[in-house]
Amino acid sequence: MKHIGGYPPHYTKSIRQELDDIKPDLFICGHSHIVRIMKDMKRDLMHINPGAAGKQGFHKKRTIVRFKIVSGEIENMQLIELGERV
Repeated sequence: MKHIGGYPPHYTKSIRQELDDIKPDLFICGHSHIVRIMKDMKRDLMHINPGAAGKQGFHKKRTIVRFKIVSGEIENMQLIELGERV
């Protein structure tokens, strides 16, 4: 989990190196306030940016992502809208 990390294939340089070294199954990052849930096929990992739950920023909807990890697998992933930002 990292605040600023980018997204596939546009990761920040330092994160790209960490992902290649550590080889996680899941990478969660934020900063952009833009919801992105996507599979990185090159690194075989799930990339999640839950958007933004706060009221400051340029996003229109406040969002979070909820899921379970069961036996190493992501299950029941939900994108939840918390309402308008303003």
